[in-house]
Amino acid sequence: MSSIEIKRKLFDYIRNADSRKVKAMYTIVERDIEEETNIWTDDFVNEMSRRSAEGEANLDKLNSWEDLKAKVKRSRG
Repeated sequence: MSSIEIKRKLFDYIRNADSRKVKAMYTIVERDIEEETNIWTDDFVNEMSRRSAEGEANLDKLNSWEDLKAKVKRSRG
């Protein structure tokens, strides 16, 4: 059975299941759901902070939007 078929069967089952069964299934997968939806890990936040600080430190090296568009037009010939 393909992954799509399994998802469809699970969706149909959950949609029609009573609340007791839905809660039981959720309890089984709750930790996985929480881990997958929380992208704001310490590593992620630290990396974003590092990139932000690096960008702010190099503001003088950034191109304006107009300069960037002109460079693209020149590169296309």
